[in-house]
Amino acid sequence: MSTKKLEKKYFGKFKEPMIELPDMVNSQLESYKWFMDQGLQEVLGEFTPIKDTSGKKFEMEFKGFEFEKPEHDEFYAKDNKLSYTTALSVKVKLSNKTFNTSKEQNIFLVDFPMMTNHGTFIINGVERVVVPQLARSFGVFFTAQELKGRKQFGAKIIPQRGAWIEFESDLDGVIYVRIDRKRKFSVSSLLRIFGVNDKEMVSMFKDDIVKKSIEVSIKKDSAKTAEESYVEVYKRLRDGGMVAPAHAKEFVDSIFEVEKYDISEVGRFHFNQRFGNPTDKKALTKRVITVEDLKTIITHLVTLNNTPDAVEDDIDHLGSRRVRYFGEMIQQKFRVGMLQMKRNIQDRMSIIDTEATLPAQFISPRPLQARIKEFYTTNQLSQFMQQDNILHELEHLRTVSALGTGGLVRERASFEVRDVHTSHYGRLCPIQTPEGQNIGLILRLASYARVNPYGMIEAPYVKVKNGKLTGEIVYLNAFEEENFNIAHSATDYDKNGKIVEQHVEVRNNGKPKLVSSDKVDYMDVAPNQVFSPATSMIPFVNHDDANRALMGSNMQKQATPCIVPEAPLVATGIEERVARDVGRLIIAEEAGSVSYVDARKIKVKNSAGKEKEYKLVNFSRNNIFSVFHHRPSVDLDQKIKKGDILANVTSSDNGQVAIGQNVLVAFMSWSGSNYEDAIILSKRLVKDSKFTSIHVEEFSEEVRDTKLGPEVTTHDIPNVSEGKLKNLDEEGIIRVGAEVGPGDILVGKITPKGETQLTPEERLLRSIFGEKARDVKDTSLRMPGGKKGRVINVKIFSREKGEVNESGVIKKIYIEVAELRNISVGDKLAGRHGNKGVISRILPEEDMPHMADGTPVDVILTPLGVPSRMNLGQILELHLGLAAKTLNYQAIVPPFMGATDAEIKEELKKAGFNENGKMTLIDGRTGEKFDQDIAVGYMYVLKLHHMVEDKIHMRSVGPYSLINQQPLGGKAQGGGQRFGEMEVWALLGHGAAYTLREVLTIKSDDIVGRSAAFDAIIRGKRIPEPNIPASFNVLLNNLRGLALDVELRKEEGRK
Repeated sequence: MSTKKLEKKYFGKFKEPMIELPDMVNSQLESYKWFMDQGLQEVLGEFTPIKDTSGKKFEMEFKGFEFEKPEHDEFYAKDNKLSYTTALSVKVKLSNKTFNTSKEQNIFLVDFPMMTNHGTFIINGVERVVVPQLARSFGVFFTAQELKGRKQFGAKIIPQRGAWIEFESDLDGVIYVRIDRKRKFSVSSLLRIFGVNDKEMVSMFKDDIVKKSIEVSIKKDSAKTAEESYVEVYKRLRDGGMVAPAHAKEFVDSIFEVEKYDISEVGRFHFNQRFGNPTDKKALTKRVITVEDLKTIITHLVTLNNTPDAVEDDIDHLGSRRVRYFGEMIQQKFRVGMLQMKRNIQDRMSIIDTEATLPAQFISPRPLQARIKEFYTTNQLSQFMQQDNILHELEHLRTVSALGTGGLVRERASFEVRDVHTSHYGRLCPIQTPEGQNIGLILRLASYARVNPYGMIEAPYVKVKNGKLTGEIVYLNAFEEENFNIAHSATDYDKNGKIVEQHVEVRNNGKPKLVSSDKVDYMDVAPNQVFSPATSMIPFVNHDDANRALMGSNMQKQATPCIVPEAPLVATGIEERVARDVGRLIIAEEAGSVSYVDARKIKVKNSAGKEKEYKLVNFSRNNIFSVFHHRPSVDLDQKIKKGDILANVTSSDNGQVAIGQNVLVAFMSWSGSNYEDAIILSKRLVKDSKFTSIHVEEFSEEVRDTKLGPEVTTHDIPNVSEGKLKNLDEEGIIRVGAEVGPGDILVGKITPKGETQLTPEERLLRSIFGEKARDVKDTSLRMPGGKKGRVINVKIFSREKGEVNESGVIKKIYIEVAELRNISVGDKLAGRHGNKGVISRILPEEDMPHMADGTPVDVILTPLGVPSRMNLGQILELHLGLAAKTLNYQAIVPPFMGATDAEIKEELKKAGFNENGKMTLIDGRTGEKFDQDIAVGYMYVLKLHHMVEDKIHMRSVGPYSLINQQPLGGKAQGGGQRFGEMEVWALLGHGAAYTLREVLTIKSDDIVGRSAAFDAIIRGKRIPEPNIPASFNVLLNNLRGLALDVELRKEEGRK
């Protein structure tokens, strides 16, 4: 059951957002819907009809398509390691022109993955997300280059499909054109190709400067007629010799035809918006370049060249970039697959006998199936879903990546591309991005942003007229908003919407500006519209340094859900919407009363007496080995309304995101134990399971058919004691509920051994006793070192039941082991302000500093972690949290509209504390007061998934490298700790010669010495002198490989 819901408290500066937050995962669902309804039809339309190469034998048409009902639901698919798919079949009509007959047939094309209602796909039992790509937009872009100290402008037309057309200008005013980055030719030749003669060419431009530029270009052009222009362009493109004008015309014209060239709706929208042309549906149907377009580009190019201080287009501006969602990406893959299918169909049409009449004889859907499978399994943008908590799930669905096919390469991405741009405001979060090599390349959509049908990100604003808010909401893209004065939502206005301040700070063209209130055009709709949901969940984020806010945003997503979730005392008001929009909570679809509730299902009876059943998920393993679990939040006979929450998840409390715990924190140093961001914890948090979490790991084993016979699962394993086998059933598989530790057998399995040549006596024995005497090897699945827990699930998939398709595999066994992990020394904790640290000590309650009334603090943090990091938000949260806990409410503080310092002081006074938030603490060890007053309060603390149990590693025996005989490195290999060059210097500095010799020889690669040392320890003898390390011999062999005769000469009397 959930904890009691607290009353919310808002502060003076708070104003309701002017619009509700949009559905945060809707863009993914909409894109999928677009593909199913429209995108697929477009692709099939492009490939209809398909004719044989002669065009006289066959013609094939796609008449329609159909998605069948999926065989199973998403939960069954996850449990059974299957993909959640639907069969796509197309209706095909084949016309046989020889006999004038036609046949129609439904043909299966592909098992198409279905999107779940929370925007994910399930592929082979694993939940995946297709991340949208932030790519360069199609359309026209103006560039510049330095020529003899002067800036000369150029232009690029980038289509969705077809050749790139580039314009360049020189100092004489001549305009040149390149097609697909080949050799350049005069712009007059291009215009002649588009049907304009020299006289029309000059007269179509009104501006004298442009006319002059065209005249110079005609003069410089070696071609003088349309025919010569075709030949000239052909030569530039094909680097060929002589060509017939008719052939040149056919080739050049084909470049700009609809079949080969498509600027796309997006490119046309971008072009028309750029030059103030209409952007209605009809205007966007022109998908090829026209003479009018060339005229517009040339005019603008010459104008730029003759305008002082003119600037080229900013390629990092969001108006020049667009978001490609799933629908567009899968449509492209479909197109590639269909193209391969078309080629195969045409080949078969040429070969096959004309008497063949069924479409199935021509169609092989394998190329299409391969492309779809490749997209979902290997594409850089199809990612393993991050499921640390529901906030991370939501943010993963709202991620946009500049990487991927057709995008940037992280190694070559410049600083400018990664930097925050003014056009990101209200569209992409300026805070949240990874800290590593992907910084600035992987971004998050801002909370209120939406993506329009052309892939441009739009931000909402409320219209302001004569200094008064009209209430009309307008969505603007990055280009549209440039010339408007836009005020921040924290600008003060009265209850009638009239702006109170006479002069208002606004954004204009991405720069700050001060204007009078009647000159304001628009205002932001909410204070957090700049930020992503994760950043919006940081209270007092406006008092934090941006770098720390970035860490805080990222670390909230790494928080491990605790077994008793707790909503924050100091929140920002967005928590409920985030939890709801992820789609994991169980929400009532209609009003009624609860007629049945248990851990597996909830039934709700509506007013008509009809029952609706809601299934709950129990202790399901997610992608990061954490647990996903539904907790009912309603009681029997409880009345509920439509939209009420029936069940919470592991990381939600009362329908709010709950990823941490509210704990009593003191900022003080404590005997040096919290030096350098170390954290001291009270034993109370361990006893009360405050930070306890459940982790589920899966172990799998395959039973194979080998050359020597099949492997067998059994509990009769050679040379294993009875005690080790007590939890195995007769099949050799561990029972559910068994406690297991390192080295315990999970699946008992024996494999036939290879046999040597048998003697006649052995052959006689074998013939008498049969197979029993045959040798077998123990190949059981055992728990890895350092792992422990309780078996909660066993799944067996066998070939007999048709559940395993891989050759040579008889059955697959999956064992799920759950572990309850309490907080321990070495675990990483963090606040929401980038204040992170590792637990150094867990003290008994009685040793912790306590207040005058005897209340011990839960956590001690170092005060030195605040000033240099400049994340003062944590101090404000601490003080307000103390007041909120005492007065029993939840404080709501959105960014830029939170409680002021005066309001926090007032709240502390009401709660009976000193207004500076400090108090006298008493040392639990001595009973004496500390010298100074100490800041104490409630802070929301998160336990991150970097846990010491996953990282701690020890080695006494283990594998050695074959090359240099030194221990391997890394936990996975059971390796040792690297003792490198600098560590050797440290021991040299201390003069620890014998310790150093031991480290570099018998503990490392002295093969004879380490065996002798082991033998000496066993026998209780003195450890002998070490020998020459094996790596020295490797060095000698390397030198010999360089043809140097090197030998080691030892002193006489020494080994």
